[in-house]
Amino acid sequence: MNSLTRRTFLRGVGVSMALPWMESVEVFGASPDASRARGEAPIRLGVLFAGNGFHRNEWWAEGNGSDMKLGKVLEPLAEHRDKLLFIRGLYNEEALKGNIHSSQTGNLLSGAPLASGGEIRSGTSIDQLLAQTYGRDTKVPSLVLGCEKANPSVHKNYSMLYSSHISWSSPTTPTPLEVYPALAFDRLFNDTAERGDQSVLDAILADAADFRRQISASDQKKLDEYLNSVREVEQRIAGAGKRGELQGWRPTLTEPNIARPADGIPQDIGEHMQLMSDILVLAFQTDTTRLCTLKLNNDHSSLRFPNLGVDYMIHHLLSHQESDDWLKVNQFFVGQLAYIARRLDAIQEGERTALDNTMLMFCSSMLTGGHDATQLPVVLLGRGGGQLETGRVLDYREKSNRKMCSLYLSLLDKFGLHLDEFGDSRQRLAEV
Repeated sequence: MNSLTRRTFLRGVGVSMALPWMESVEVFGASPDASRARGEAPIRLGVLFAGNGFHRNEWWAEGNGSDMKLGKVLEPLAEHRDKLLFIRGLYNEEALKGNIHSSQTGNLLSGAPLASGGEIRSGTSIDQLLAQTYGRDTKVPSLVLGCEKANPSVHKNYSMLYSSHISWSSPTTPTPLEVYPALAFDRLFNDTAERGDQSVLDAILADAADFRRQISASDQKKLDEYLNSVREVEQRIAGAGKRGELQGWRPTLTEPNIARPADGIPQDIGEHMQLMSDILVLAFQTDTTRLCTLKLNNDHSSLRFPNLGVDYMIHHLLSHQESDDWLKVNQFFVGQLAYIARRLDAIQEGERTALDNTMLMFCSSMLTGGHDATQLPVVLLGRGGGQLETGRVLDYREKSNRKMCSLYLSLLDKFGLHLDEFGDSRQRLAEV
């Protein structure tokens, strides 16, 4: 019997809402990993991508635990140093062949060779490999989110779809990227094909009241906090969708001479990223999915950042200078990871927090905006259900095995998926 059928949901017309971990009732069902105790919260994988790399001199870490020192780019993570694993020196060999954004991004999570000439061929990414196995026990096998629309053009003989997608369901199929917060929210909770106007919470209130009477006082408090967080995200989505189309679009006329862009994506990129981050947290908190990629921007990105006072240059052009504004944008992106970690660490799941039960990987397809992919920036945050030793810095620059896919083999093991090879690697990283 599939564990999804044993999971506890609150239900309404066209709506189902999975519940967070509780001490007085088993809400998650049995984990597919038999080594984890029945009813124990499962482990999750979240991948956050920031395109165009980081400030050359400020992406570094040294030391251990709470004494770890961080470069300025990583300063937003200071409160999480005990749960952080900084990895230096890994790379994808295939990504070195084109030396442009698209050829360095399309295989970031697979290590596969990329087809050129405008053809689309990469490799199945680690998140989708897990979605086909580990993800079958959740309502949504994987959640693939983004904050910038895909670019279907061709640049220097490579499809820009490679720059737009890190998640690939098959070598020829980039996983559809959801950039609309409302639709991502609906995917978690709505069971009908079309989005309705009724609040998800309003639809399940009666079932929630019945369920509340069956649980302990502490779980009642946990349920109330959770429902309040869902309501808050609903309200913010409703407000954001009324204010404009894609961030960066700014009218220059008092009376516009073009049609107003459609509602749907927040005008403010900070609000957009935070909404997507909140949806990731809700998805993990309810076990609606255990796998999520959040692409904060495209490689070769056109995002602007008026919210930071940096609006004179698009992200891609900023990445080619080592300015204070570039550092400010870097810290803004790392701040999204810190925000997610803070939210997850505040969710108690038995003796661990949701962050303890999660592995968040923050990465880019190049170390700097100068297209340096000879080593990739990688940070892991969270303890993977106690399987990941954190508070460390690992440096592979002088080691023979420094493939990104070796890291992926190590991570797949922690989900109970033991492969002889993945991408271009047959070896694991023994230290991970």
